[in-house]
Amino acid sequence: MLDLRGRGAIIVGARRVGAVVAERLAADGVNLAIVYRRSKDEAQQLLDRVRPLAERSTVLQADLGVEADVARAVTEARESLGDLSICLNLAADYPRAPFADLDEAAWDRGMAIAKGSYLLALHASRAMLSRPGPTRGHLIFFGDWAAAETPYRDFLPYLTAKAAIHFMTRAFALELAPQGILVNAILPGPIARPPEVSEAEWAAALAQAPLHRPSAADEIGELIATLLKSETITGETLRVDSGRHIVGPGLLEAAAS
Repeated sequence: MLDLRGRGAIIVGARRVGAVVAERLAADGVNLAIVYRRSKDEAQQLLDRVRPLAERSTVLQADLGVEADVARAVTEARESLGDLSICLNLAADYPRAPFADLDEAAWDRGMAIAKGSYLLALHASRAMLSRPGPTRGHLIFFGDWAAAETPYRDFLPYLTAKAAIHFMTRAFALELAPQGILVNAILPGPIARPPEVSEAEWAAALAQAPLHRPSAADEIGELIATLLKSETITGETLRVDSGRHIVGPGLLEAAAS
């Protein structure tokens, strides 16, 4: 198992679950480059919390949909931290798009999630190639429990993008295995109610999960820490969803019926 102390991580989407993950890794001595798009104040507040735990930490602004931004953020993260061997991407909108409203713009907005994951993984993994082996680094994607086999209504582009990330996880894992870079994905279930989802829909989602409670952000943090210490786990998509995937589709079904 690898020692995480002193390793450098770029983390995007460090709000809510991402903040929990960042603090968990900082507790293990991981140096963090916290990337934000618009939430500068929240990123700065997180930086203030992790600074006492990590030797180096910084905040960077970037839009994952712009390749030049991604390349710059990766370069700045490596220079600021003195190392870049971990890349975590939790960033994603949750764009609701009922079938009647689907159009080109809805598709582009949804698929921007996959594009950002692709660009970040590409530039971060290339930055890791200069590190010594045999394990040079780790990429962690975030998917969605429902983008595997059991979609729900009104989120077609979003779920398609997440399904692409699931496949991307395996494809990047295969491409990067010879270079000693491990690639895995977390597939969370309901954790915290998104603004786009009503309280009734949220209650219905939790009622359908066999454990009848939200997925635990702390458990996601622990799982990620374990994956980052590993040297032989790659190409996996791991659900943390209170068993939600067992019972099939329906985030919105119960509320609509």
